[in-house]
Amino acid sequence: EVQLQASGGGSVQTGGSLRLSCTVSGDTLDDYVIGWFRRAPGKEREGVSSINVNDGSTTYVDSVRGRATISSDITKNTVYLQMNNLQPEDTAVYYCAAVVEGDYNSRWRADEYDYWGQGTQVTVSS
Repeated sequence: EVQLQASGGGSVQTGGSLRLSCTVSGDTLDDYVIGWFRRAPGKEREGVSSINVNDGSTTYVDSVRGRATISSDITKNTVYLQMNNLQPEDTAVYYCAAVVEGDYNSRWRADEYDYWGQGTQVTVSS
């Protein structure tokens, strides 16, 4: 059974940085596309970034492009989302999700993903 464990959230001030981690167990990481989504209070869930671990291709939502970097470490079966220059509007619960490479139509659609982590809270204060 594939399981995802998200971690690394916390409370920072505006301009701070956090590195979120998503560790996958139950299968090898390079079979998957890993996506990060977030849900802010009172808002819809939003796709933030994704990585095809096999070919290294990445995507970013416009609001984080230039401030976020997604990467993978196959030896640790972990995907990282480094977020810099955090802003109050980044405050949300962040979730990682996995879908088998090629078994989806759009990386931005949450309903394409088969496995989800439990979420990690990011709070940015001004």
